[in-house]
Amino acid sequence: MNTSFKNKKVLAIGAHPDDVEFGCGATMAMLAHAGAELHFVVATDGNRGSRQHTFEKSTLISSRKEESLAAAAILGTERVSFLNEEDGNLLADISFKDKIVKAIRAVKPDLVFTHDPSWYYAINADGSASVNHTDHRACGTAVIDAVYPLARDLQSFPDHIKEGLDAHIVPELYLFTHGKEANYAFDVTGFVEAKIDAIAAHKSQIDDIETIAEMMNTRAATVGRKFGYEQGEGFTRLAFS
Repeated sequence: MNTSFKNKKVLAIGAHPDDVEFGCGATMAMLAHAGAELHFVVATDGNRGSRQHTFEKSTLISSRKEESLAAAAILGTERVSFLNEEDGNLLADISFKDKIVKAIRAVKPDLVFTHDPSWYYAINADGSASVNHTDHRACGTAVIDAVYPLARDLQSFPDHIKEGLDAHIVPELYLFTHGKEANYAFDVTGFVEAKIDAIAAHKSQIDDIETIAEMMNTRAATVGRKFGYEQGEGFTRLAFS
């Protein structure tokens, strides 16, 4: 067992209920196994995230929350916070940043994981294209701003201090790459299956887990080869200390 992460606090923040699982699920499972304390934050209620059009909005929100809790348990934590922003309308405004800063100050994480807001679109080798969801970009922007400088500065949201939440400096920030070139990878050999199981827990979203599993295993092997692991999960790493 890798013991270098024992007692480290990890905060993973996703825009939607399944984003942490897709973005860093294998790393979360590995860190939990190594003794880290995991905390997840889900920014939106996920009310637009279903291909099954018979879902009522309130039912879908409830289902997605239950799915998030089940997925988190698979990865190794019961510590999941829901910010209940509206799916599709997330803004990196001062109100949302306040919530993220509060989460950072409450957890005082050693490592923070979130979306890379600089990724807008990608053109694949076959000519097809993909666009990064607006909520992903807003979430990533807000988290980066919260990490520096807002969570650090005493004069940012001073009401937090009155609540006993001191300022906090985050040492390391990891951004989901999703196809962008990673500058860092964790060795997640043996933990990709937990990631796939956690993704599968999002039953309202997943139509074909076999195809997703193949994709996740292929990606992990590709990243692993680059960084010298059997299976790897890659990120853009920003280290501040």
